[in-house]
Amino acid sequence: MKEFVMGLVSVLFIRSGFSVDRNRISSSREAADSGMSSGDLLSIHPTELKFPFELKKQSSCPLQLTNKTDQYIAFKVKTTNPKKYCVRPNTGVVLPGTTCDVTVTMQAQKEAPLDMQCKDKFLVQSVVASTGATVKDITPEMFNKEPGKAVEEFKLRVIYVPANPPSPVPEGSEEGSSPRASLSDNGNLNLNASLVDAISRSLEEPKEKSSEALSLISKLNDEKTKAAQQNEKLRQEVEMLRREMSRSHGGGFSFIFVMLVGLIGILMGYFIKKT
Repeated sequence: MKEFVMGLVSVLFIRSGFSVDRNRISSSREAADSGMSSGDLLSIHPTELKFPFELKKQSSCPLQLTNKTDQYIAFKVKTTNPKKYCVRPNTGVVLPGTTCDVTVTMQAQKEAPLDMQCKDKFLVQSVVASTGATVKDITPEMFNKEPGKAVEEFKLRVIYVPANPPSPVPEGSEEGSSPRASLSDNGNLNLNASLVDAISRSLEEPKEKSSEALSLISKLNDEKTKAAQQNEKLRQEVEMLRREMSRSHGGGFSFIFVMLVGLIGILMGYFIKKT
């Protein structure tokens, strides 16, 4: 009888353990399908850090850490390339049943990697902290692996994605949408009225601009011709004045010379009278 009871207990224990393992496998599959790493302490989302890659521009990726327990959980985020990434916050305490948002920022890159592949990785460590713990209470020794101490670790890889991927073009025509061309069943190109108008306007605009430019050039040429004529007229007048002045100097004393002689005579007479 005793042996029968012990055998029954063993069977129940085995079945119970199998049920627990099956539940764990099921929860792990659900977490993987949702892009979330799930442990006993934290649930981490996403499992891969995807950064929009664009040369000479930095980009960021959000990371969420959810506390699954009724205890205070301390965490630390590490990377294999600390000069390339900035993690804020890189350490912290997640309260029971709450979520902590972490932002991982990749610095601007001067050149693109080969085949857009990245070998950088991140490691998220978590450990049970004392109740009421804060960031100031976190020390590096808390995450040391020791016998009897549980330190959970999750590895996250980095993936580059193209920046601003082209948006899909909606099918069908919508009011207010840009004009498009379509192919008919027989292979002919059908152009709608708005597209034809747009093409016509684009062809007419250069003609209008070219006619305006020609008009402006013609006007400038006319002004240039008038200015040249005025300059020639002024040059002729100056030449005539020069000739008249040369004639007056060659025929006798100039008026200024006569005035100067008269002024000298008056001054001499004044001094003679005074003496």
